[in-house]
Amino acid sequence: MGNPNKQSAGLIMFRIHDGVLEVLLVHPGGPFWKTKDAGAWSIPKGEVEAGEDLLSAAQREFEEELGIKSTGPFHALGSIKQKGGKVVHAWAFEGDCDVTQIQCSTNVEIEWPPKSGKKISFPEVDRAEFFTIEVAKMKINAAQGELINALKSRRATGLA
Repeated sequence: MGNPNKQSAGLIMFRIHDGVLEVLLVHPGGPFWKTKDAGAWSIPKGEVEAGEDLLSAAQREFEEELGIKSTGPFHALGSIKQKGGKVVHAWAFEGDCDVTQIQCSTNVEIEWPPKSGKKISFPEVDRAEFFTIEVAKMKINAAQGELINALKSRRATGLA
């Protein structure tokens, strides 16, 4: 299991496309995730550094994972706890981007295949895509689905 004290922060970019609410999700890079889809996607997020403000961390991670600077206003969506114990804090903001132009600046290095002694490096995020709320809830990590629900509720009441 993961470290229950780890904190992550992330942003959900949303847009209204042809009258429908859509959210931007990212797919993890690397060989383990290559063929995984349902439950594999995530909001752009990452670990909070010691002493770092949560929203600042979310903005930094968004830019590192997508190569896009986020602009507010930002709307707090609350926090969720993932299966491994990690707490994810999230905000939403309205925006749009060309998903074919994402530039992940963060690479990950792992041993692959496992126990082979060989190291490979790949982008932390291999792609991003806008999804309707219904599709996003099928694609996203199960715990993070609550953040999609929070955004949907906030939009319904006109707060975001």
